[in-house]
Amino acid sequence: MTPYTRPEFESRIVAPEDLARRIAELPRPLVFTNGCFDILHRGHVTYLAQARALGASMIVALNTDASVKRQGKGDDRPINTQEDRAAVMAALRCADMVTWFDEDTPIERILECKPDILVKGGDWPVEKIVGYTEVLGWGGAVHSIPFEVDRSTTALLGKIRSL
Repeated sequence: MTPYTRPEFESRIVAPEDLARRIAELPRPLVFTNGCFDILHRGHVTYLAQARALGASMIVALNTDASVKRQGKGDDRPINTQEDRAAVMAALRCADMVTWFDEDTPIERILECKPDILVKGGDWPVEKIVGYTEVLGWGGAVHSIPFEVDRSTTALLGKIRSL
């Protein structure tokens, strides 16, 4: 028997089929955001902290590895597997729950969660955010948070590869 316990943050990783049951545990208003979050950087954590500050709890939905590949970010993307990305995300204080989606958009997770606040980064005009119409329809709000820290995983990988 090992004296080490499983990290608490792993309990915040929730499979889509368990999401409906677990969502009731989270206080409202509920924030929902999504993305690849392949190599976590300062731009990501700044954005995530700002998104989380908009509500009482936050769900982060990650693209599966197959979904990332379909985005055309490169043959070697994602660098980190879905399981690793979920663990890193769940370890962040701002993420109250982490789930994933294999489709090209997170609309199914949005409909399951019925967030009060839907958030994406500043490269998304509010009216183009997937779930915009639905969230506004049930009385929620949609935000596009401007980038404060100009970072990207693609640029970071380019820098690493040029070394």
